[in-house]
Amino acid sequence: MQNPVKSSTKLLYLHLIIINFWVVLLNGQNATKVDVGVILDLDTLVGKISKTSMLMALEDHRSNNIQDNTTIRIVAHLRDSKSDSVEAASAAIDLLKNVQVEAILGPQTSAQADFIIDLGNKAKVPVISSAASPSLSPKESPFFVRAAHCSSSQATAIAEIIKTFGWRKAVLVYEDSLYGSGIVPFLTDAMLESNTIVSYRSVISPAASDDQILEELYKLITMQTRVFVVHLLPSLASRLFLKANEVGMMSQGYAWIITEALTSLLDSVKPAVVDSMQGVLGLKPHVPRSSKLDIFTKRWRKRFREENPEIDRFELNIYGLWAYDTVIALAKATEKAVNMAQPQSKKKAVINGKNLSDLDMIGTSGMGAELIESVRNIRFNGLSGDFHIIEGQLQPSAFEIVNVIGKGERKIGFWTETYGISDKLKPNEAQLVHESSKDNIGIIIWPGESNIVPKGWEMPTGHEKKLRVGVPVKNGLPEFVKVEKDPVTNAVIATGFCVDVFKEVMTSLPYAASYDFIPFETPDGDSAGDYNDLVYQIYLENYDAVVGDVTILANRSRFVDFTLPYTESGVSTIVRIMDDERKNAWIFMKPLTMDLWLTTGAFFIFTGFVVWVLEHRINEEFRGPPGKQVGMIFWFSFSTLVFAHKEKVMSNLSRFVVIIWVFVVLVLTSSYTASLTSMLTVQQLQPTITDLFDLTKNGEYIGYQTGSFVTELLKSKKFDASQFRNYNTFEEYDEALRKGSRNGGVDGIVDELPYIRLFLAKYCRKYTMVGPTFQTAGFGFAFPKGSPLVPDVSRAVLNVTEGDKMKRILKEWFGEETDCSEQYGAVATSDSLTLDSFKGLFLIAGLSSSLALAIFLLIFLYENRGVLVSNGSVVQKLSAMAKIFDEERKELSRAAKKQGTGAEAAVVNVVSLGSNHEFAPSPAISFFHHHHQHHEEEGVCSHDEGFSTATEPASPMHDAIVIVTETAEER
Repeated sequence: MQNPVKSSTKLLYLHLIIINFWVVLLNGQNATKVDVGVILDLDTLVGKISKTSMLMALEDHRSNNIQDNTTIRIVAHLRDSKSDSVEAASAAIDLLKNVQVEAILGPQTSAQADFIIDLGNKAKVPVISSAASPSLSPKESPFFVRAAHCSSSQATAIAEIIKTFGWRKAVLVYEDSLYGSGIVPFLTDAMLESNTIVSYRSVISPAASDDQILEELYKLITMQTRVFVVHLLPSLASRLFLKANEVGMMSQGYAWIITEALTSLLDSVKPAVVDSMQGVLGLKPHVPRSSKLDIFTKRWRKRFREENPEIDRFELNIYGLWAYDTVIALAKATEKAVNMAQPQSKKKAVINGKNLSDLDMIGTSGMGAELIESVRNIRFNGLSGDFHIIEGQLQPSAFEIVNVIGKGERKIGFWTETYGISDKLKPNEAQLVHESSKDNIGIIIWPGESNIVPKGWEMPTGHEKKLRVGVPVKNGLPEFVKVEKDPVTNAVIATGFCVDVFKEVMTSLPYAASYDFIPFETPDGDSAGDYNDLVYQIYLENYDAVVGDVTILANRSRFVDFTLPYTESGVSTIVRIMDDERKNAWIFMKPLTMDLWLTTGAFFIFTGFVVWVLEHRINEEFRGPPGKQVGMIFWFSFSTLVFAHKEKVMSNLSRFVVIIWVFVVLVLTSSYTASLTSMLTVQQLQPTITDLFDLTKNGEYIGYQTGSFVTELLKSKKFDASQFRNYNTFEEYDEALRKGSRNGGVDGIVDELPYIRLFLAKYCRKYTMVGPTFQTAGFGFAFPKGSPLVPDVSRAVLNVTEGDKMKRILKEWFGEETDCSEQYGAVATSDSLTLDSFKGLFLIAGLSSSLALAIFLLIFLYENRGVLVSNGSVVQKLSAMAKIFDEERKELSRAAKKQGTGAEAAVVNVVSLGSNHEFAPSPAISFFHHHHQHHEEEGVCSHDEGFSTATEPASPMHDAIVIVTETAEER
């Protein structure tokens, strides 16, 4: 019985012969024949898919020629490279030498294309290949056109996927071939731009055995990184994933990303391989759906099944679509090139009667230059979408991100250069921010059927060693870190505040992390260097981490990554406190500053003087011998301090002045009492030095902790290194500060705040902290650059420091906080009161006294205006005014004593009543008359207030005085 498949194949070839016959018949001698070579690996699925697509493209082109009366006839000459580079090269030479093709389509692989491209350049024949290696550059090879995506075009998309999920490291797995190695530099650079690094490169030979693949996988298991980018061809990738599944690397916590070559061929791999790839993410070119594509797909499936009945699992993929579009692109370019040149080849002649080699016998194409110019820059809407070639390179438009689930793949998002990662090919206007996020894509099922995003790394287990944690060796301050060795087992025992915080942090991690403490010491047990040397050991890969009182510094961060700090930051200075001044015999003077003392004394004298002026004429207590009156001025004013003044003031102006002054004295004495009480009852904690820079100005010595970075800090602040002295323990701190610079010690110790807090807690009565405080980042744990532990440990540090665990650790190592305020740098002082605090009071007292004095003087001058307008000299007038002022006004004095009325009120009544009477000549005026000089002098010396006794009793002046007296009595 005849095989139906073979019968259908014969019918197909018969159909093609009939089509070619009609084409030739219709076009006649005017049809232009263009020979094109096709080199494919016909023993691979991609080769078979490409062959079917190319033949269908030629048929469609011929059919279109019949309809459009086009006179171009492309004849394809197919060659099988048999997956061998030598066979591919031999086929290319045959096509160029014997067939004299105008173009070559293929080959598929980069290794085969490398040599054939050189042949095309030599013969000026375009080589249009799907070879994806970036090492094959259309820019360097003018007759090479890449009709597929360059594998480097997906590097940015892969790096952005890694960045989206917060992974900082990834392992690159690629095959040892031109195809595999070409993407490495591009992917490495793209990841670096996304702050991600390639932690390891796993190179697998295409000829590697299963045992060799297992050996490489076991090596990957021992590493921390759990993110793998696989750039392998399907045959090798299938074996890799099968073995990875066997060793447990397709379980929860792992993340796998495959490149477009493998993703595009997932439909053709075996079901067992797909089962082992569950949870893998992949990239492949996006193909827009269209009715034209749907119709072609149905035709293609039928045709492929007829041509390859032995293949059960197949689907039209991107390589088949690119093969179809490549033929169409070549046909379009040929139509343009034919109009510019005729296709012909010229063989080179025989030289010296000897035949040349096959390479020398290859001629040059007559239309190659015109053809390559057309095909290197072409654009049309093909089956694969926008088929756009620029400078010989097919341009990518968008990638699909797929998740391998079940028996196939599921699309979860897109990546475009414009929008980044998104669940839509063209996001809404509100989403046009190029900021990829894992929330912008669909739900992902990760390896191990987990929906939890892998953190990208794990602590290695089984085959690896523990974390090597370096700790400093110190001779003092065991509260922070102390390293000992067990005398029996010789095991390292690390204790201290820093160590306990580290242990608590590592316990708080969401996974187990094992570690061993390694002291940074010499064989003799001494410290092997300072803290900079200790941190640098991580960079030298001697330690995996460093734990201790290590300060986060900029110069150290060049070599390591620090976690978030777990202590407060800052560098300050410890200085001695002055001796207690309560033993000072003159401490009673300290509550007030000197200017306040002088101002208060001046106001005492001024106020006493004002009251004496106001009371002198009417108050007998303010009269008497000059010595008594001077004593009264001081006595009255100073006695107000204790409110012991017994003298009664008669004048209302005096009362006003005294009331204001007593209030001022009350405020002054109360403030003085409070300040003195504070000085006598509260210990005065004045530092000997108030500023660190005072030490260097005075040439004093400065102490610091041995091995600390403080020396570099002080040097950067222009301190002289010859003034530095180092110490190890708090006891040495105390002794050095107690001695001082003059006795072999120091006058200040510069250290970090955690040490200062602990020191002042022990010696809070003797020392205090002064500024300035230099900012630092605090203590932190150090890890290698790019370590995935840093983010997790930093989060754990926050959890520990914000909770009760840190309080417990602090209490365990540093005890309860004391009530010494000075341990935090506070200085309990009672400063002297200054004049500025009482300016308002003195202003009020001065104005009130001056105002009262001014009123009195105005009244006095008004009463004795006759003296001022007399013809005497200034000296005579002043002498007369002084004598008048010194006389006692007995009437007003008696009236004031009797009724308590001020003398000034009486004078006002005198003035007001006197305006209605005829006054007798004033004795003071008569004093200056030449004819009555002696008589008037007696009147001046013997009569009160300057009124003459020569006046008759019934005179108006006498009446005025009587009226005043009567008026006062009536009041």
